[in-house]
Amino acid sequence: MTQKDLILQNAQKWFRETIAVNHEKNTIKLKNPSEHQINPFLLPYLANFLEGETTPISIAKALVYPRALGTSITTSFGTNIQTFASSVLSSYGSMISGIDIEFVDQIDKTKKYCQLKSGPNTINKDDVETIAGHFRDAINLAKTNKLKVSFENFAVGVLYGEAKDLSGHYQRITKQYHHPVLVGEEFWHRLTGDTNFYFDLIESIAQVAIEANFKSKLDEVIEELSKSKEIEAIVKKLRQ
Repeated sequence: MTQKDLILQNAQKWFRETIAVNHEKNTIKLKNPSEHQINPFLLPYLANFLEGETTPISIAKALVYPRALGTSITTSFGTNIQTFASSVLSSYGSMISGIDIEFVDQIDKTKKYCQLKSGPNTINKDDVETIAGHFRDAINLAKTNKLKVSFENFAVGVLYGEAKDLSGHYQRITKQYHHPVLVGEEFWHRLTGDTNFYFDLIESIAQVAIEANFKSKLDEVIEELSKSKEIEAIVKKLRQ
Protein backbone atom coordinates (compact mmCIF):
# COMPACT_ATOMS: atom_id res chain seq x y z
CA MET A 1 0.00 0.00 0.00
CA THR A 2 1.38 3.41 -0.96
CA GLN A 3 1.61 6.34 1.45
CA LYS A 4 -1.21 8.09 -0.41
CA ASP A 5 -3.44 5.01 -0.27
CA LEU A 6 -2.78 4.77 3.46
CA ILE A 7 -3.82 8.39 4.01
CA LEU A 8 -7.05 7.83 2.07
CA GLN A 9 -7.83 4.67 4.03
CA ASN A 10 -7.06 6.28 7.39
CA ALA A 11 -9.09 9.39 6.51
CA GLN A 12 -12.12 7.28 5.73
CA LYS A 13 -11.68 5.30 8.97
CA TRP A 14 -11.24 8.51 10.99
CA PHE A 15 -14.35 10.10 9.51
CA ARG A 16 -16.43 6.99 10.12
CA GLU A 17 -15.25 6.33 13.68
CA THR A 18 -14.87 9.91 14.91
CA ILE A 19 -17.04 12.34 12.96
CA ALA A 20 -19.94 10.06 11.99
CA VAL A 21 -20.19 8.38 15.39
CA ASN A 22 -20.13 11.70 17.27
CA HIS A 23 -22.62 13.16 14.80
CA GLU A 24 -25.10 10.39 15.54
CA LYS A 25 -24.66 10.77 19.31
CA ASN A 26 -25.10 14.54 19.16
CA THR A 27 -28.17 14.20 16.93
CA ILE A 28 -29.89 11.78 19.31
CA LYS A 29 -29.45 14.34 22.12
CA LEU A 30 -31.61 16.78 20.14
CA LYS A 31 -34.78 14.97 21.17
CA ASN A 32 -34.39 16.76 24.52
CA PRO A 33 -35.86 20.31 24.45
CA SER A 34 -33.17 21.49 26.87
CA GLU A 35 -30.67 21.07 24.00
CA HIS A 36 -32.37 23.91 22.11
CA GLN A 37 -32.81 27.62 22.53
CA ILE A 38 -36.54 27.77 21.91
CA ASN A 39 -37.62 31.16 20.57
CA PRO A 40 -41.45 31.29 20.55
CA PHE A 41 -41.41 34.36 18.29
CA LEU A 42 -39.33 32.80 15.51
CA LEU A 43 -40.25 29.14 15.66
CA PRO A 44 -43.77 29.36 14.20
CA TYR A 45 -42.38 31.40 11.30
CA LEU A 46 -39.50 28.99 10.68
CA ALA A 47 -41.77 25.96 10.92
CA ASN A 48 -44.19 27.43 8.38
CA PHE A 49 -41.31 28.57 6.17
CA LEU A 50 -39.96 25.00 6.16
CA GLU A 51 -43.12 22.90 5.98
CA GLY A 52 -45.93 25.28 5.03
CA GLU A 53 -47.67 24.68 8.36
CA THR A 54 -47.12 25.22 12.06
CA THR A 55 -47.48 21.88 13.79
CA PRO A 56 -45.51 20.15 16.55
CA ILE A 57 -43.63 18.15 13.89
CA SER A 58 -42.78 21.17 11.73
CA ILE A 59 -41.58 23.09 14.78
CA ALA A 60 -39.43 20.14 15.85
CA LYS A 61 -37.94 19.94 12.35
CA ALA A 62 -37.14 23.66 12.41
CA LEU A 63 -35.20 23.06 15.62
CA VAL A 64 -33.47 19.79 14.74
CA TYR A 65 -32.46 20.25 11.09
CA PRO A 66 -30.09 23.23 11.55
CA ARG A 67 -28.33 21.50 14.42
CA ALA A 68 -28.18 18.00 12.91
CA LEU A 69 -27.17 19.13 9.42
CA GLY A 70 -25.07 22.16 10.31
CA THR A 71 -23.59 23.24 13.61
CA SER A 72 -23.29 19.78 15.20
CA ILE A 73 -21.12 18.10 12.59
CA THR A 74 -19.24 21.29 11.64
CA THR A 75 -18.20 21.77 15.26
CA SER A 76 -17.25 18.12 15.58
CA PHE A 77 -15.05 18.29 12.49
CA GLY A 78 -13.27 21.41 13.72
CA THR A 79 -12.63 20.15 17.24
CA ASN A 80 -11.21 16.84 16.04
CA ILE A 81 -8.35 18.21 13.93
CA GLN A 82 -5.80 16.94 16.46
CA THR A 83 -7.15 13.41 16.16
CA PHE A 84 -7.04 13.82 12.37
CA ALA A 85 -3.33 14.63 12.61
CA SER A 86 -2.60 11.67 14.89
CA SER A 87 -4.85 9.17 13.09
CA VAL A 88 -4.57 10.12 9.43
CA LEU A 89 -1.21 11.89 9.15
CA SER A 90 0.65 10.06 11.91
CA SER A 91 3.61 9.33 9.64
CA TYR A 92 4.19 13.10 9.37
CA GLY A 93 3.81 13.73 13.11
CA SER A 94 6.04 16.31 14.80
CA MET A 95 7.56 16.29 18.28
CA ILE A 96 7.88 20.08 18.29
CA SER A 97 5.41 21.91 20.54
CA GLY A 98 2.77 23.74 18.50
CA ILE A 99 3.62 21.84 15.30
CA ASP A 100 1.22 19.13 14.11
CA ILE A 101 3.11 17.68 11.15
CA GLU A 102 6.44 17.96 9.34
CA PHE A 103 6.95 17.18 5.67
CA VAL A 104 9.09 17.94 2.65
CA ASP A 105 7.09 20.20 0.37
CA GLN A 106 6.68 18.27 -2.87
CA ILE A 107 6.54 21.49 -4.93
CA ASP A 108 9.45 23.60 -3.65
CA LYS A 109 11.28 20.75 -1.83
CA THR A 110 11.68 22.76 1.39
CA LYS A 111 10.94 21.36 4.85
CA LYS A 112 7.58 22.50 6.20
CA TYR A 113 6.65 22.58 9.87
CA CYS A 114 2.88 22.79 9.82
CA GLN A 115 0.01 23.50 12.15
CA LEU A 116 -3.30 22.10 10.90
CA LYS A 117 -6.68 23.86 10.84
CA SER A 118 -9.96 22.58 9.47
CA GLY A 119 -11.41 25.28 7.21
CA PRO A 120 -10.94 28.82 5.85
CA ASN A 121 -12.98 30.49 8.62
CA THR A 122 -11.99 28.49 11.68
CA ILE A 123 -9.60 30.76 13.58
CA ASN A 124 -10.05 34.01 15.49
CA LYS A 125 -7.84 36.95 16.46
CA ASP A 126 -6.37 35.19 19.49
CA ASP A 127 -5.58 32.08 17.42
CA VAL A 128 -3.39 34.20 15.14
CA GLU A 129 -1.23 35.30 18.05
CA THR A 130 -1.05 31.76 19.39
CA ILE A 131 0.03 30.33 16.03
CA ALA A 132 2.63 33.08 15.53
CA GLY A 133 3.95 32.44 19.04
CA HIS A 134 4.33 28.70 18.43
CA PHE A 135 6.16 29.35 15.18
CA ARG A 136 8.42 31.94 16.79
CA ASP A 137 9.38 29.50 19.56
CA ALA A 138 10.04 26.76 17.03
CA ILE A 139 12.24 29.06 14.93
CA ASN A 140 14.26 30.04 18.01
CA LEU A 141 14.65 26.36 18.94
CA ALA A 142 15.83 25.54 15.42
CA LYS A 143 18.40 28.33 15.53
CA THR A 144 19.63 27.11 18.91
CA ASN A 145 20.16 23.70 17.31
CA LYS A 146 22.01 25.27 14.36
CA LEU A 147 19.22 24.46 11.89
CA LYS A 148 18.75 26.83 8.98
CA VAL A 149 15.09 27.83 8.80
CA SER A 150 13.04 30.86 7.75
CA PHE A 151 9.49 32.10 8.19
CA GLU A 152 8.51 30.24 5.01
CA ASN A 153 9.36 26.88 6.60
CA PHE A 154 6.53 27.31 9.12
CA ALA A 155 3.08 27.08 7.58
CA VAL A 156 -0.57 26.68 8.44
CA GLY A 157 -2.28 23.83 6.59
CA VAL A 158 -6.02 24.27 6.04
CA LEU A 159 -7.67 20.96 5.19
CA TYR A 160 -10.40 22.30 2.90
CA GLY A 161 -11.44 25.43 1.06
CA GLU A 162 -9.85 27.87 -1.36
CA ALA A 163 -7.40 30.73 -0.90
CA LYS A 164 -10.01 33.31 -1.90
CA ASP A 165 -12.20 32.19 1.02
CA LEU A 166 -9.55 32.59 3.74
CA SER A 167 -10.64 34.88 6.54
CA GLY A 168 -8.78 38.05 7.43
CA HIS A 169 -7.26 36.24 10.40
CA TYR A 170 -5.52 33.76 8.11
CA GLN A 171 -4.42 36.60 5.86
CA ARG A 172 -2.77 38.28 8.85
CA ILE A 173 -0.60 35.19 9.36
CA THR A 174 0.83 35.74 5.89
CA LYS A 175 0.90 39.54 5.72
CA GLN A 176 2.00 40.34 9.27
CA TYR A 177 4.00 37.27 10.26
CA HIS A 178 5.14 36.09 6.79
CA HIS A 179 4.11 32.46 7.24
CA PRO A 180 2.43 30.72 4.29
CA VAL A 181 -1.13 29.46 4.61
CA LEU A 182 -1.66 26.39 2.43
CA VAL A 183 -5.33 25.71 1.84
CA GLY A 184 -7.31 22.83 0.37
CA GLU A 185 -6.01 21.54 -2.95
CA GLU A 186 -2.66 23.33 -2.60
CA PHE A 187 -2.01 21.92 0.87
CA TRP A 188 -2.64 18.31 -0.19
CA HIS A 189 -0.63 18.78 -3.39
CA ARG A 190 2.38 20.05 -1.44
CA LEU A 191 2.05 17.23 1.10
CA THR A 192 1.67 14.33 -1.33
CA GLY A 193 2.91 15.63 -4.70
CA ASP A 194 -0.38 14.49 -6.26
CA THR A 195 -2.38 17.26 -7.97
CA ASN A 196 -5.61 15.25 -7.65
CA PHE A 197 -5.16 14.07 -4.07
CA TYR A 198 -7.55 16.64 -2.56
CA PHE A 199 -10.38 15.37 -4.75
CA ASP A 200 -9.45 11.73 -4.11
CA LEU A 201 -9.67 12.49 -0.39
CA ILE A 202 -13.11 14.07 -0.77
CA GLU A 203 -14.29 11.04 -2.72
CA SER A 204 -12.86 8.63 -0.16
CA ILE A 205 -14.61 10.31 2.75
CA ALA A 206 -17.81 10.62 0.71
CA GLN A 207 -17.96 6.83 0.63
CA VAL A 208 -18.91 6.97 4.32
CA ALA A 209 -22.10 8.75 3.25
CA ILE A 210 -23.33 5.51 1.72
CA GLU A 211 -23.34 4.03 5.22
CA ALA A 212 -24.88 7.11 6.83
CA ASN A 213 -28.59 6.35 6.46
CA PHE A 214 -29.79 7.88 9.70
CA LYS A 215 -33.24 8.89 8.46
CA SER A 216 -35.36 6.60 10.63
CA LYS A 217 -33.51 7.60 13.81
CA LEU A 218 -33.67 11.27 12.84
CA ASP A 219 -37.43 10.94 12.37
CA GLU A 220 -37.65 9.41 15.86
CA VAL A 221 -35.72 12.34 17.34
CA ILE A 222 -38.09 14.82 15.68
CA GLU A 223 -41.16 12.84 16.75
CA GLU A 224 -40.07 12.72 20.40
CA LEU A 225 -39.12 16.41 20.49
CA SER A 226 -42.48 17.34 18.94
CA LYS A 227 -44.24 15.82 21.97
CA SER A 228 -42.39 18.00 24.49
CA LYS A 229 -44.44 20.35 26.63
CA GLU A 230 -42.43 23.32 25.36
CA ILE A 231 -43.52 22.76 21.76
CA GLU A 232 -47.04 21.78 22.71
CA ALA A 233 -47.35 25.10 24.58
CA ILE A 234 -46.36 27.07 21.47
CA VAL A 235 -48.87 25.26 19.27
CA LYS A 236 -51.62 25.64 21.90
CA LYS A 237 -51.09 29.41 22.04
CA LEU A 238 -51.31 29.67 18.25
CA ARG A 239 -54.58 27.79 18.16
CA GLN A 240 -56.32 29.86 20.81
